[in-house]
Amino acid sequence: MRQEIDYIGRSASVGASKTEPQTDQPWWQRAVIYEIAAISFQDSNGDGIGDLPGLRRRLDYLRWLGVDAIWLTPIYRSPMLDLGYDISDFRNTDPRFGSMEDFDRLVDDIHSHGMRVILDFVPNHTSDQHPWFVESRSSKQNCKRNWYVWADPAPNGGPPNNWTSRFGGSAWQYEPNTNQYYYHAFLVQQPDLNWRNPEVREEMAGILRFWMARGVDGFRMDASAVLAEDELMRDDPPNPTADENTPPPEHLKRVFTDDRPESMTYIEELRSVIDTFEERVLAGEVQGKTDRIGHFYGGERPRLHLPLNFALLDSPWDALSLQASIDAYFNAIPAGAWPTWVIGGHDKRRIASKIGQAQARNLAVLLLTLRGTPFLFAGDELGAEQVNIPSDRIRDPFEKLVPGHGLNRDPQRAPMRWDCSETGGFTSGEPWLPMSDADRAPNVQDAQADPLSLLALYRALIKLRKEHSTLIAGDFRPRRSRNDIITYERVDADASIMVALNLIDEPRLLEWNGSGVLLLSTGLDRDLDTVIGPLLLRPNEGVIIALK
Repeated sequence: MRQEIDYIGRSASVGASKTEPQTDQPWWQRAVIYEIAAISFQDSNGDGIGDLPGLRRRLDYLRWLGVDAIWLTPIYRSPMLDLGYDISDFRNTDPRFGSMEDFDRLVDDIHSHGMRVILDFVPNHTSDQHPWFVESRSSKQNCKRNWYVWADPAPNGGPPNNWTSRFGGSAWQYEPNTNQYYYHAFLVQQPDLNWRNPEVREEMAGILRFWMARGVDGFRMDASAVLAEDELMRDDPPNPTADENTPPPEHLKRVFTDDRPESMTYIEELRSVIDTFEERVLAGEVQGKTDRIGHFYGGERPRLHLPLNFALLDSPWDALSLQASIDAYFNAIPAGAWPTWVIGGHDKRRIASKIGQAQARNLAVLLLTLRGTPFLFAGDELGAEQVNIPSDRIRDPFEKLVPGHGLNRDPQRAPMRWDCSETGGFTSGEPWLPMSDADRAPNVQDAQADPLSLLALYRALIKLRKEHSTLIAGDFRPRRSRNDIITYERVDADASIMVALNLIDEPRLLEWNGSGVLLLSTGLDRDLDTVIGPLLLRPNEGVIIALK
């Protein structure tokens, strides 16, 4: 097994591509980041579960696509009740995915392909099978007792307060052998760690150091806003917007469990650990509306490099709504903060199912030309949509515990389709989740063979982004959106590039007086030549023009 060695001083060259432009920007500002749920990417041994050796086999595809960093959902040892976010050993891989030697080989191969690797980091809770919790629940006197959040019953013997789990029901679980309750913001089997305990904080810092010493280039912090709960354990108030259609876990406003000031302090401590290693990044899942995202960047001390922003996923898909969502986000982040844009994820419904295949091409342009770091989820580049999951094949605890509210996340977690065979080139066995329809769903093999496919468009956009530094470092200048066209420019001292996207299925006139060189059309079928405005855009067409 690889020794824990300090990569400080040599990490600057780890993962660096020979073709990367020389710039003062850190790599994570230039990167296109590609999220992979390892369980659904590529199986190597026929058990129907994606694994690390399988992922290694597909690195050539990722390099061909042009992505710069791979973000992996948890690959740690786990009972796998919640996609591996219930961790029983933070310093080891789960045998389902492979050994630590497999992980080391994967990291080395990712770096040799000129890419970086980001791991999911889950600091809020553990599995109830973790040795820490086994000790903690054993007695009130155990040295690990204060590593978790325990409280006495209410005077009536019930839960200490009204806090609810995101998976439904009380967030408190009674332990009769010690006559106390433990707190779980998520599953009963995911007890929350007590971040007020400095021993917990130091252990989590050590886990970050452990993986960075193995060559990991950064982390995406899960549930980063819920590390701390109100010390007085005050009851949450009712949600005034809740009605009979609101899922039960949302009937209360999470005033005393989410986004507490102490959580920000704990994030600052973790960031200080990250900063002791060179060229590492800390991204994070944040809760709340756009106007709350700014403080996750930092106050007097830095917090997350990249708080994840889901504005493109959440916005209605029309020009006026999108320009408002984009403007609100840019106004919400602090001066000098680096933006992020996310169009998919293991917890998010496939956006192609919302906006359709034609507009998925404009989404690709938005993602890769707006100022900021783009994140996509494996399959987004194909236009993957929600997969129908029969009731007897459901794995997601959300749907099992809070049924009937459309919360099932299995449809976006279905395995990657590499070809049109029954099991899609993903496995030789039975896939752990049903796959998309072989006859209708896009697959990598067919998309690579089609020079006009959405996959070809993503590859062209990533290449264009790397060829034109203006698309990475340039300022964002909005234009007024008219005629169902969203329009903006990216500008620096050397160039001005205009992006115009027709967001409806009808021709629309781009009211622009000027000239330029067409760099790309979403159809990939226009001559890249001089264009003069006004310009008629075809239905659903977007264009990128270098202005003269």
